[in-house]
Formats: sequence, structure tokens, C-alpha cells
Amino acid sequence: MRTFLIITSALLIGVFFMQSATLRPVNEESRLAEILIRLGQNRPAHYLETIDPVKAEMGKEMVMKARTENAPSGRSSNYISTIFVCTDCHNQVKEDPNPAKLSPEARLDYAIKNDLPFLQSTTFWGLVNREAWYNDDYILKYGALVKPASTSLYESTQLCAQECSSGRKLEEWEAEAINHYYWTLELKLKDLELSSEEYNRIDQAIATENPEIRRSVIGLLKSKYMVYSPANFVDVPVSKAKGYANTAVGNTEVGKEIFDRACMTCHQYGGPSLFILDYSKKSFRHMRRNITRNDQLSLYEIVRHGTYAELGHRQYMPRYTADRMSNQQVEDLRAYIEAEAE
Repeated sequence: MRTFLIITSALLIGVFFMQSATLRPVNEESRLAEILIRLGQNRPAHYLETIDPVKAEMGKEMVMKARTENAPSGRSSNYISTIFVCTDCHNQVKEDPNPAKLSPEARLDYAIKNDLPFLQSTTFWGLVNREAWYNDDYILKYGALVKPASTSLYESTQLCAQECSSGRKLEEWEAEAINHYYWTLELKLKDLELSSEEYNRIDQAIATENPEIRRSVIGLLKSKYMVYSPANFVDVPVSKAKGYANTAVGNTEVGKEIFDRACMTCHQYGGPSLFILDYSKKSFRHMRRNITRNDQLSLYEIVRHGTYAELGHRQYMPRYTADRMSNQQVEDLRAYIEAEAE
């Protein structure tokens, strides 16, 4: 009997230590997704317990170059798109100083401080921690295509590859590799700038079985970042000659930063756009001359409506939503163009 008790105790102790090793202590490097799961949230369909570094590197290559040179075949893969790469529209790093409060003005200041492009689409940083994609007014642009993409990271990646990138459908191994790369950009608890008291609340919630306490901490964590990226389309001003109402006089210094970090990202020589801009008087006078037009040559039209891919002309410009460029920033850009055209 004594021997049985000793063996049983040893087994229980072994199980305890195995569980302790599995349930890592909560600290700044803890994965946000893992903590949410430990608190009782369901695992997202795209969740990865571990990241395969080989697959992640292949995924990174496809995001940066539209193909990988290390495909399972042993050769380079086919291009996903010969028009765009993901980084034409998406940063891969943090771009909002406060992940819970998105602001185009704060984002531009952060871009200037950290030398980042000021792009139309949301960053891939923290992409796996969101719960919805292609949100809000994107249903106006993509219609029924958005329905599966808005609730599935896999489907949203496929939509981006085929529609946004003017490319092809991803093979399963490509989508898998890209997902592994996405997870290298996941949020850690340190990214939420939690206080010591909030870390204690997380520890206590994980230790308890009380569902109300756990739900409250899940709510706390989700209040620290955006679970989706808003997308609100904006129309051109009523009078293009006068510009947007309720805005200040355009700031040319801000406008130059937008021109450098937004316009020239794509419109410089060698960029994805066929419409080339430079810093010559000719370029600025061309843009100034067309500001009040009612077609895509107008600054307002191209920023707020963008263009669409067409047969034989797959290059296009995605629009800037109100969440990515404010009306004031458009006026700042206009002021810079007009000043440089003199």
C-alpha cells in the first residue's frame, strides 16, 4: 500500500511539473494570443502553437518579393503577382504609437520619427491578433468577396493576392508559409504597455476558474489594441477649388512628408506605378493644374477614390480612407504641391 502511495504521489508531482512547464509564466514576452487562449478564448483558425522558421522565411520572401527562392520543389516559386508586392501597401512594423487609438496624424508623426512609409493599408504587425479583416466600407469595393475574407485571415490573404495585388490564388503551401511569417509579427504583452497591476490581474485571472474575472481581463487586454482596422471611405470636397471644409490652411512641411512617404513610395522611378513623379517643377505644375478636374488626374479624386485594375492595365492605386489620411492631411499635401509648382 505504501509503495502504491509513493508511486501515485510521484506521478502526480510529475504531472504538476509537466503542466508548470507547459503553462509558461506571464511576462512582457508572453504571446498575446496564448494568454487570451489561457483565459478561455477560442483559438483562431489561423493560430500556430509554434512557428516553423523555414516556412516563416519562405513566407517573408513572398511578402517582400512576391515569390520565394526556396520553394518545396527546390526551385524558385512562380510570382504571386508581377505588379505588386505586399510591402507596396503594408508596413511590417508598428506604425501607430498607440495600438488602441488609431489616428492618421499620430501615424504620420510616428512615420517621420521612425522613417516609415505612410501607406494606404494597415500594417502586418499584429495582423494575427485581429479578429476581422476587410472591414467597414471595403464591402462597397469588393462586395460579396469581402464576406469570407472579413472573418478569415486565410481568405483575406487570398483576396489580397488575387484582387489587391492583381495576382493569382496562393497554393496551400504558400498560404501556410505566409501565415507562419505573419506569426513572427504577433503582439506580445510588452506591446500593450501594461502596468504592474494589470500584469497581476492577468496572473490572478489565469489562476482562477471564475469566468467573470477571466472575461474582464480579456476585455482589458482587448482595450489595449484594435481588434480590427477601421476603413471609412471619404468623398472629394464639394468644391475642389476651395478644398475640404473645416480644415486649416495647408501646412507645406507636413505636405512634403506625405509626398515623400506616401506618393513617392509608389510613383518614384522603379516603383509599381506607371505614373512617374519626381521633384521637378513639371511634375508639381502638372499636379496643380489638375487639382479641380473630375477624373483620376485630380489629387482629390486619386487620393479618395483611387483607381481600379483593368484588363491590360493591372496597375492601380488603392484609395486612402479617412483612417489612413485625414482631410487636413490632403490639404497639407495640396499646399505643398502648389508651393513647389510656383
